[in-house]
Amino acid sequence: MSGIRSNGLRAALFTVPLVLGLLGAAAAPAAAAGSQAGSHNPHPGKSLTCGGKGVDPDALVRHRTETVINAPLRTIWKLQTDVERWPSWQTPVETVERLDHGPFRKGSAFRWTTPIPPNPSTPATGLEITSTVQQVKRDSCIRWTGPAIGEGLHIDGVHVWNFTKVKGGVRVSTEETHAGAQVEADVPTATRILGEGLEAWLGELKSAAEARAQH
Repeated sequence: MSGIRSNGLRAALFTVPLVLGLLGAAAAPAAAAGSQAGSHNPHPGKSLTCGGKGVDPDALVRHRTETVINAPLRTIWKLQTDVERWPSWQTPVETVERLDHGPFRKGSAFRWTTPIPPNPSTPATGLEITSTVQQVKRDSCIRWTGPAIGEGLHIDGVHVWNFTKVKGGVRVSTEETHAGAQVEADVPTATRILGEGLEAWLGELKSAAEARAQH
């Protein structure tokens, strides 16, 4: 799934203990990262897929976005699939543990954590996300699913990534859906927060990949 960031943003959430992009996009310092990632369109048409499978078609909370990264595809793919090293370039990710061994493949699973600062209605806590790769095609696409669990919070997420070589680099497209009572209690807010999380993830992936490509 996706992921979370800025104390200011999180503290300003709403009274439901909602946390952003689980299966993969740890929320957001927001505008700065969002501006790095390109398009910001929650419903751009046909959903992304990997191995013929996409996001949850019935989920009320969803977002899709993309950006072009000026770096080799192998560099971007390595950053994204070497999940144990996420904390080195994803600010919101505290820990990541691979639950299997060997190459990143279908069936690979990983558990990762991110902190949730206190807000007016909930104490400081942590979010634990367990992601399982359901489909993967090397250098092309990934689809993972899994729950994000925190105090008073349970979200089921589905997250799809597509990687396409284009002029000027690689277009990275991502789409994620969330389901669960907490996010469904305020769909517009949950959708906005998910979007900010995905934009932040893409922004940090872009920065990390382009920095490596210059060395």
